[in-house]
Amino acid sequence: MFWGSNTGNQEEAAGFLKDFMESEGVEMDEFNIADTDPKKMLEYKRLIIGCPTWHIGELQDDWDFIYSKYKELDFTGITAAFFGCGDQVGYADNFLDAIGLLAKPFMENGGTLIGRYPTEEYQFDNSLALDGDDFLGLGLDNDNEEELTEERLVIWGEIIKDEFGI
Repeated sequence: MFWGSNTGNQEEAAGFLKDFMESEGVEMDEFNIADTDPKKMLEYKRLIIGCPTWHIGELQDDWDFIYSKYKELDFTGITAAFFGCGDQVGYADNFLDAIGLLAKPFMENGGTLIGRYPTEEYQFDNSLALDGDDFLGLGLDNDNEEELTEERLVIWGEIIKDEFGI
């Protein structure tokens, strides 16, 4: 799992997800993208990528710093699931844009995306993370729905376990 976090929300979500997956018998390596060369992702066949949407539809600082390198990676043969924190009320026009900013080049560069999540429980206006009636990954909103975060992570963890075939 590769993640970045400014406020700690994404880091907490990554930690919870890692603990849950390991309780289910799934071994996981975990990397803060601030300290990791993005090429490290190519050493794995299965990835979980976490990035909050920051400011007005931007990547979290550490992801933004390595984004040009990330977009050049060849993800052929790699399957990934994406998740991120956002604010559907305060930033309704770009809720979870970071998921779209990372998932789309991943797919364009040969990667297989899993872990889509339904949009029906959310109230927002627009997102770069949309794929029909689903997000390209799991959206978390600790600003407005923190009480749903752990439940959503468990549900999504089960989904991606099945879709990863583990």
